[in-house]
Amino acid sequence: MSKYKSLSYRKPAYLLMLMNLFGFGLLFVANNYNRYILYIGAGILGLFILMYAIIVMAKMGDKFIMLMACMLITIGVMLLCRINIDFGIKQIMWVAVGGVIFFITYVIYYNVQFWNKLWFLYLALGVGLFLFTQLFGSTINGSKNWVSLANGKLTFQPSEITKILFIMLLSCYYSGVWNKPFLFVKPKWMTFFATYLFIGFLVLQRDWGTMLVMFAIYIFMIYVYEKSYKFLLMNVGMASVVAFLGYQFLYHIQVRVSTWLDPWADISGKGYQITQSLFAIASGGYFGRGIGNGSPGYIPEVHSDFIFAAVCEEMGVFGGAAVILLFFLIAYRCFKISITTSDPFDKSVSLGLTLMFAIQTFVIVGGVIKMIPLTGITLPFVSYGGTSIVVNFASLGIIQAISAKEERRLGGELHERK
Repeated sequence: MSKYKSLSYRKPAYLLMLMNLFGFGLLFVANNYNRYILYIGAGILGLFILMYAIIVMAKMGDKFIMLMACMLITIGVMLLCRINIDFGIKQIMWVAVGGVIFFITYVIYYNVQFWNKLWFLYLALGVGLFLFTQLFGSTINGSKNWVSLANGKLTFQPSEITKILFIMLLSCYYSGVWNKPFLFVKPKWMTFFATYLFIGFLVLQRDWGTMLVMFAIYIFMIYVYEKSYKFLLMNVGMASVVAFLGYQFLYHIQVRVSTWLDPWADISGKGYQITQSLFAIASGGYFGRGIGNGSPGYIPEVHSDFIFAAVCEEMGVFGGAAVILLFFLIAYRCFKISITTSDPFDKSVSLGLTLMFAIQTFVIVGGVIKMIPLTGITLPFVSYGGTSIVVNFASLGIIQAISAKEERRLGGELHERK
């Protein structure tokens, strides 16, 4: 039986190695035998093997989530090297930083036992980050959600961190631990106020993608935890009114909606990005044009917002479906952790973080394929971006710690049996 368990964990690791060797080998040939491609492939594979070995030997809970995330990162780095090798090199550096953050987050979350009592800290830090961005942030691509450090050499998005703080704040209430009023205001209405306060800051910063992700998380948490549907309907109704007013009075939203409805009306202007994305996906067909044979450079911001279009162009619709399937598998494993864990706060946190990954994936993939209006967010683990990679690793570290706590509570058999 132990041999079977060992093999069950090794097979996905072998698949990751095979995918890395095959993908970077093809990219090496397509890029005129550029040896830096091999260095990048070897570096990222060595990093993943080290992280996986630590997780297995230290018995850190679920062993499949990190493997699937590593597969997504491998696909992302390959495409980034294909677009611009400098992107690939920088992404590996951020992945290494994210790996360190993953283990630090795991250790801290696993050993600290009073996360469920810090709701005021989560609220204060979230508001503080929004105020800091509002005062010192830079406007990039129409959104004031970036802060520049070291004379502009380093930039990060505080709103990425705020998403985790927001989930922790909601979990304090929905776990049932925070049940005392604050200044005569019940926790339910404090979380309501905090949610719309955060959304208000995001409106000021014109960060529509993060706003949509946060509000969707809130709605799903209400659906799961609230007994009455009146509160859910009230929030949905308020969101509908705000969306309608935003469309009526905010030109930026009008442009997004009109471009979504008919990008061909201004194909060389406002609709250029989405039409080039659709052209790329169509040209890839079912099996893709092959690594290194596409033309992703025609798509603006292809390395971040539109990397899924590059995946479909060079790896085909089946390659894009494989990426979506990996996200489904991550969501499945994370939802299972949320269902099986016994601690109410851990259950709520893991649910919220899983929803964050799932909603963000749906929003960006839906925007790229013209299912919904486009919003400027990254595809988790695949798109280029230091803040996104680090925060995603931190989120996985929290989920990994929750998984490990429950596994050890049950004597180390939780994920072997399921």
